[in-house]
Amino acid sequence: MKNSALCVQVLALFLCAGSVNAESIRIAIGHQSKCTDTYSAGIIVKELELIQKYLPKEGKYKNAKYEFDWKDYDSGAPITNQMLANKLDFGVMGDYPLIVNGAKFQETDSLETLYVAGTGYNLNGSGNAIVVPVDSDVYTLADLKGKSLSVPVGSAAWGMALKALQDAGLNTEDVLIKNQSPPVGAANIAQNKVGAHGDFCPWSEIMEFRGTGRKIFDGSEAGVPYLHGVVVRKDYADKYPEVVIAFIKAIVTAGEWVREDPVRAASKLEEWTGVEREVQYLYFSKGGALTLDPTIKPKWIEALKFDHAVLVKEKSIPPLNFDKWIYDGFIRTAYKEMGLDYEKDMSYIHDPKPENMKLHEAEIWHKDKGVLAYNTITEMLDAAKKYKTEKTLRASYVYDDVTGLKLFGNVATYVKSKDGKYTAFMRKPDAEKFIALNGGEIYTFTALAEMENKPSIAKLN
Repeated sequence: MKNSALCVQVLALFLCAGSVNAESIRIAIGHQSKCTDTYSAGIIVKELELIQKYLPKEGKYKNAKYEFDWKDYDSGAPITNQMLANKLDFGVMGDYPLIVNGAKFQETDSLETLYVAGTGYNLNGSGNAIVVPVDSDVYTLADLKGKSLSVPVGSAAWGMALKALQDAGLNTEDVLIKNQSPPVGAANIAQNKVGAHGDFCPWSEIMEFRGTGRKIFDGSEAGVPYLHGVVVRKDYADKYPEVVIAFIKAIVTAGEWVREDPVRAASKLEEWTGVEREVQYLYFSKGGALTLDPTIKPKWIEALKFDHAVLVKEKSIPPLNFDKWIYDGFIRTAYKEMGLDYEKDMSYIHDPKPENMKLHEAEIWHKDKGVLAYNTITEMLDAAKKYKTEKTLRASYVYDDVTGLKLFGNVATYVKSKDGKYTAFMRKPDAEKFIALNGGEIYTFTALAEMENKPSIAKLN
């Protein structure tokens, strides 16, 4: 009997130990399926199940059961609220929401988040923009005085809008700020129910592609890098550091997957998010508006500190101790274990102007032939006319001569020089400055269906 009792006790201890080893580990991630700059830590990782590839399975994780909880949001602000409520472990969001996240957590004195990786960036700040209805008489920020500007409050676009208004000598008394989510703001622009709408990537390009909106301000005019990244609750990271490292490895792999085949990536992302592949390609193609990069660069820390100062000036935001908040230990470990050179990637910053000017001048996405590259804009315009007539033209792309940013060909402004060469511009005022120095005439891309036996572009009045 004693031996039997002893066996029962041993068996109970064994089962108890087994239940500890079989711990259920939650991996709850807040992401944004309608924000391109979050995809390499969000929808791509989710759909390709990339974290699973790297999750620890040895030691204390030998019998661990991982439970994923992906939550999709329209902007970053609600992600922070859910993280504060301990309903999310990770958050993927833009620069201003990241700052608010870190500051709000530190304000509690008992909770913290860590900024552990980036996802993507644009050196000049493009990705955010302010859009008006296509038939609006508003062409500059000054024209917004006395009008309303809707924007997702707390988002990266909200921070951009505050900075843009500051630079234009306007404040929230001059321009009424309305809090509207991206889908609501885009719908109101299409229905001409709001004076202007400020939003983050890729909503301005969605409105351009669908023919409902026109940019009056691009984030690149602010001259401040536009960043997205990942935060994690510090208590979670302290408990499961290997899970954080696995997530970062998944982010790196997601970026590699996009670069391997941008057309495939754009097509799959349309399937997963509902955002048109032509818009996705504008961001993820070679020369696109987004540079996928998870490293934490010193220049990014400077930009985040600048953004915090903007919010302090306009809103009551708590202080943020950046030394406590930003932590690169996990990403350095991830790089090392993947055999990658962190210092090399961290030191490289993609500048669209010199880099993109080395590429083909224009592209067309053909319905059947895929993406076609052209050495000159003239060649692209001639081909676009033909393919539009054949109803095989998905989209065209050119590069802004000032910033090097990729644009939809049909929304660019063109200057035809005396030698017949075309130069593309994002903003009409830049085209006018170019003409003042070099001569030439301004043209705009028009609906090619109306171009039979006519020039490929129609001259502006």
